[in-house]
Amino acid sequence: MSKTVEEDEIGELGNESSVDVNIDGDDDDDEGGEEDGGEDGEDDDDEEEEEEDTGEEQEEEDAEDDDDDLFGKQNEDYVNTKAISQLRPPQLPPSQFPRKQDFSEATGRRMQQERGGAAGRGHRDSLPVGSIPPAWNHNLSFGSGGSLMSLGRGGGRPADALVAEMKLGAVGHNNDMLRIKCPPFQEPSHLAGYSRMSDESVHFDDRCLRRFRREILSESGADLNEGFESYVEKREDGAASGFGDLLACLRGKQIPLDNVHFVTFRNNLNKILGTAYNRNDVWEMGVHKRKGTVYLDVHKLPEAPHLDVEMQRRRCYWGYSFEQIATEGSRSSHHSANGATKHHKLSRVDANIEYCAVVRTKLGPHRIIMGAEMDCFDTHHDGRKSFIELKTSRELDTRTVDRFEREKLLKFWIQSFLAGVQQIVIGFRDDAGRLLRTKVMRPQDITQQVKQKHHWEGGVCLAFADKVLCWLYGTVKEDENYTLYFNRNANRLELVKANSCPEVISSHMELLSHTSSQ
Repeated sequence: MSKTVEEDEIGELGNESSVDVNIDGDDDDDEGGEEDGGEDGEDDDDEEEEEEDTGEEQEEEDAEDDDDDLFGKQNEDYVNTKAISQLRPPQLPPSQFPRKQDFSEATGRRMQQERGGAAGRGHRDSLPVGSIPPAWNHNLSFGSGGSLMSLGRGGGRPADALVAEMKLGAVGHNNDMLRIKCPPFQEPSHLAGYSRMSDESVHFDDRCLRRFRREILSESGADLNEGFESYVEKREDGAASGFGDLLACLRGKQIPLDNVHFVTFRNNLNKILGTAYNRNDVWEMGVHKRKGTVYLDVHKLPEAPHLDVEMQRRRCYWGYSFEQIATEGSRSSHHSANGATKHHKLSRVDANIEYCAVVRTKLGPHRIIMGAEMDCFDTHHDGRKSFIELKTSRELDTRTVDRFEREKLLKFWIQSFLAGVQQIVIGFRDDAGRLLRTKVMRPQDITQQVKQKHHWEGGVCLAFADKVLCWLYGTVKEDENYTLYFNRNANRLELVKANSCPEVISSHMELLSHTSSQ
């Protein structure tokens, strides 16, 4: 494997073209955009996915097509595109879902159970209105905003709050409706960004974006435990303020939201695309429609308890430690008398320091602006910058390689693909936290690798997300608030009324109204 980062394999940062991305792993042409993407670079969890051929293979189109901004007002057809999918609504296989977990309508009334005959005779599955099915009555805990979630059994919600549901059907490429055609995906364009400092101050520049240190590709043996004692963990109380920072950046950079369907963090899209194949992880997000734009707010749920909390915390640190040693400025150094370079200890790792890029893209008919945390960047010989994702994983063996390709590479691909990242650097470590080797992968490398084994298909993930976004955008009403749940017990998405809108979104709308009135 080559130990150098090839510049021609790295996508250009800030590319404003809006060509559709061909996500078929067989096509090695990178000019059209990303074919794969990865997720956050912490040790255990990363998301990624592949895409199928979008049908936009016209590499010989006129030069003006490359420069045409599909978000521009001059493109009336594009601006007036309705958020309606060409795919048929999903159908629920009746044999897979117990009737006791179905609802007859949005009022929350449960369907009368006919199994066992008339009332009073063998109707043990019948439930009174508003009650919680027995299958949901285990390990209940409250998620973000006081929403009732069942981490152990798949999730739940107040029975009288249900607005709509979307039944998901078969998983992945076993669902024929998701293989009809992959929706087009527009090459992500980098619009702006902001930096969050250790003291929680925010600056609308890239001062926290670190440069990739290429020497890491030929190094091994680094101890990822170094500096663990002084590690500053990520504060968990900043989800709302984080979304406020994204919205403030949009206002400060005067990024128009006209004709934009969704504003969100990438994390929410990772969840949606990943659910095409992963039906095990419960999740939720806030949904708030204002002036035609749906704002998706991140809800962080309590994590399942770990048997060894300290080891889990250390493994999380290994991911941050690898990001530190793979970027410049992570260690102080000086030159000795004989000219050799001596490295001093690793700088303190602070998980709160981050750079977030603001990216716009289009999935099917949906125009999306998202915030996406970026690990680092590299430069081309002509000065152009490109983002790089940094990941860590346990060293592979014959027993673990299939799971790695099926689960982790899916997460890596989704995350990188959505934000237009064309290089993923993976650090493989042993159980003691010692870095053994590094590997550079492009999104299209990932899709080729998993395609040969039929683990997953990126185009299926995009088709699934297209259906979800069409259903969601067409269901929510202006100036109303909801929470979107994935209920894994019933294998469906549930849209539930919420009591309030986050203050950061309300303030954002007030500031936009004040600006427009001046």
